[in-house]
Amino acid sequence: MSSYVKEIDSWEDIEEVNIFNIRINPLRRSEFLAIIESAIRNRRQLAQFGVNSATINDIVRNDEFRNTINSADLVHIDGMSVVWALRSFGYAVPERVATPDLADDILAMANQGRMSIFLFGAQENILSLCRKNIEKKFPNIVIAGCRNGYYKPEEEKDIFDLINKAKPDILFLGMSSPKKELFFESYKHRLEAKYILGVGGYFDIMSGQIRRAPRWMQDTGLEWLFRLMQEPRRLWKRYLIGIFQFFWLVTKEKIRRAFKRKGE
Repeated sequence: MSSYVKEIDSWEDIEEVNIFNIRINPLRRSEFLAIIESAIRNRRQLAQFGVNSATINDIVRNDEFRNTINSADLVHIDGMSVVWALRSFGYAVPERVATPDLADDILAMANQGRMSIFLFGAQENILSLCRKNIEKKFPNIVIAGCRNGYYKPEEEKDIFDLINKAKPDILFLGMSSPKKELFFESYKHRLEAKYILGVGGYFDIMSGQIRRAPRWMQDTGLEWLFRLMQEPRRLWKRYLIGIFQFFWLVTKEKIRRAFKRKGE
């Protein structure tokens, strides 16, 4: 077990910061993995989601989304712009934890432990390719079930029943935000999975249909540009407008905190 897990007396002691009334855990990927391994071993259910600038732009306009994120056990930083923003407020943020990297690590852990996983999200053809690639790369993982992420509201309960019937160790929610978070919120107290991770577009990556940016672009905060070049029609608004929206949010928060300090 990691020394980080040994040092915490309870799950409530896990380090967190708060920005825009959003609770975030500024931990390293290795620290998250140690916590996750410990939780699964001790049969403590754990749910985790990531936040980036686009997610935060949506959260500040949607109280239900904010409450759902804040009810998760762990929230990692999935965007360099959020890392920079938190550091500019004086918070010690060791690194960005990209969701695809974390998902890869979880699959490697599951492969080593011969765990089962349920894949929920994406289009049917993407999901099928994703499953095949996981089975090829991680042969010891048991795929407990799959369900595409396109469904009518009245089908949601049947999907929940399908997941619980499979009783997976791990549940990957591969839908966009806030769809995946709100699904979790509706069923969180009844889901049988031991560990739940919102993986967003990870199934597209694992299927081979979408490529990740080169490492240097990931490390310098330019992965969004690489994604925009791949899917300009779908992502131009999210990135080109969203970046300025997030910058304005951060600027307003800096002004608010400055006035608060001045008045104290």
